[in-house]
Amino acid sequence: MEQIQKQKFYLNPPPSCLFNNTDHRTDLNGVDQLIVRRGQPFSISLYLRSGSYQPGISSLDFIAETGPQPSEQYGTRARFGVSPNIDTSTWSAAVTSPPGNTVALSICSSPKAPIGRYTLTLGQSGKIEFILLFNPWCPADEVYMDNEQNLAEYVLSQDGIIFRGSSKHPIPTPWNFGQFESGILDICLRILDMNPKCLRNPGKDHSGRRNPIYVTRVLSAMVNCNDDKGVLLGKWSDGYEGGVSPLFWRGSVEILRNWDTQACQPVRYGQCWVFAAVACSVSRALGIPCRVITNFLSAHDTNSNLVIERYVNEKGDSIQSREMIWNYHCWVESWMTRPDLKPGFDGWQASDPTPQEKSEGVYCCGPIPVKAIKEGELTFKYDAPFVFAEVNADIVTLMKKKDGSTSEVTTTGLVGQKISTKSVGSDTREDITHLYKYPEGTESVKHPSAVNCCIKKLCFSALHLPTFLNSCIISLCSICSNTL
Repeated sequence: MEQIQKQKFYLNPPPSCLFNNTDHRTDLNGVDQLIVRRGQPFSISLYLRSGSYQPGISSLDFIAETGPQPSEQYGTRARFGVSPNIDTSTWSAAVTSPPGNTVALSICSSPKAPIGRYTLTLGQSGKIEFILLFNPWCPADEVYMDNEQNLAEYVLSQDGIIFRGSSKHPIPTPWNFGQFESGILDICLRILDMNPKCLRNPGKDHSGRRNPIYVTRVLSAMVNCNDDKGVLLGKWSDGYEGGVSPLFWRGSVEILRNWDTQACQPVRYGQCWVFAAVACSVSRALGIPCRVITNFLSAHDTNSNLVIERYVNEKGDSIQSREMIWNYHCWVESWMTRPDLKPGFDGWQASDPTPQEKSEGVYCCGPIPVKAIKEGELTFKYDAPFVFAEVNADIVTLMKKKDGSTSEVTTTGLVGQKISTKSVGSDTREDITHLYKYPEGTESVKHPSAVNCCIKKLCFSALHLPTFLNSCIISLCSICSNTL
């Protein structure tokens, strides 16, 4: 039996960033650093200091690490050797050249590996640093999207359209997402590093970056600055002294660079379409397919009853209330699977970086499957009731009379009009209202509007009751829905 020989080697030359980045569709970031996508092989060459590489006799060992506290337990450290063939389901390496003193290697990361900055240690001497991204071209990745036109639009396109205005007159607004501009990817990774979860427990946070659900939720919190060193400060009234009016922004690049160069101080100022656009830029930069959504006549429900309550006096003048109907509101959808939910809810997931209400104690929202909103699955993660109300809430107008009594009028079908996004491959508006809800008046057992308003309130109230009551009430709601 021949003894396995440990080889000493050095890189010859450094990994080809041009070849690898082009192959991994990251060359638009530049070719000054190695940027690859998970679950897809990349190439390096080694020069042996002595002898030659002999399959079955020579030995090459690799360690891939990410984060400040890499560990195999957290999945942020992987040790592997050379195999006869690449295994794209896990970290692996294979020799692709004939025996000799120069060894061409193909190395592949796991399609479930955390994204971020990596160091690949080659034996005892050589090291390679690279950035690993989500891979929507890889069938084993949770963000896999099987449509080249959609991938070109939702991952690779740096210019887009955001719709504003009104439901009667949607106005297309050009926006430069700029996810491949110089330095933007580094800034996006810094956003992840500055999130409070990372600052509290960096090992656990870096491990969580394998999961696009986790990353999307972090971005929803970090694009606003209400709880953290996030990117944007929102402002909806008075002037914009000390900053820039949200109306003046034309792209995400200047906003992200300002945040980075100003020691992570929030950029002033943003409103919904700016928050959404920046979140879209960061998501695309990290490899998550993403698009900006506009919901016309969008409800903001503050008291968790799926109803917008408006108070007026006898003259019909509005009395101040925190609940409102916006002319329009923007959020983002990100494409991914949802293994944490029952089958059938993969695909577009809505999340909202505009700070409106707290979720689990933080100003963030989502991701929640768009299909869950349509099907009225109000118990699904995350924040289904809030998003459901944005597109479905009834409006109750309460008139307060001088004698202290009140009268009530309920309006249905007004909220959630012309839900819009940019069409794939063109600047036209695509109406996706049908993805969020059934047509008003549709007789469908899955149509939330077909469920009596009191049943909807009961379902939602169940979310806040003790567990033993919660299961009973949700069961009651299911029975009622199935008998309509």
